Amino acid sequence: MKNLNRYIEHTALHPGVDEQAIQTVLDQAKKYAFRGVCIPPFWVKKAKRELSTFDIQLVTVVGFPLGYSMTQTKVFETRQAIKDGADELDVVWSITGFKSRMNWPKIELAKLANICHEEEKLLKVIIETALLQEEELLEACHICTDAGVDFVKTSTGFADKGAQIATIQRMREILPSQVGIKASGGIKTLDQAEAMIAAGADRIGTSSGHLIMEAWQDKNP
Repeated sequence: MKNLNRYIEHTALHPGVDEQAIQTVLDQAKKYAFRGVCIPPFWVKKAKRELSTFDIQLVTVVGFPLGYSMTQTKVFETRQAIKDGADELDVVWSITGFKSRMNWPKIELAKLANICHEEEKLLKVIIETALLQEEELLEACHICTDAGVDFVKTSTGFADKGAQIATIQRMREILPSQVGIKASGGIKTLDQAEAMIAAGADRIGTSSGHLIMEAWQDKNP
């Protein structure tokens, strides 16, 4: 596979992340020319300075990792992240609202999509597929599409399991072609990354991007 690096969003979102971890991720992103880096909002300004001359998307998270903060809070987080320099926003949708059969998740996502698109930024929505049954996955994908999001993302990495091949395939069947899929959560090897892409993923969120690229380079000398 050519240009595997351009599928990868190299990630540092673990609870103990510190400045050195952020610097390492940024340096590795530059080395491998990854599509993006996904980091906590606290570090967006620093990363923006570091990446200003590189073709690397700066991604951060909103409502992370549980998604049950108030919409007003997510709106503020989104606007602040864009102000600080984020190019793409990965928001955890209101799983609690969805599970409670409320219409609010769609309203919330539509608000955030409008904010992002007014600033020419991308909105990716983490639906936490590990918590969804088949019918819920179908409905979640329809809600995201109707709300005008750009990508649907599988996982935060904090649930009991992350991206699954069968789930990616099913999401690709459900979602229209203009809505991308970001596979994330537990993707640590080259074989996993290639399988996710073959299943329909447009982006790979992983903290092992450098290891995946080392394996890819060994395979393609």
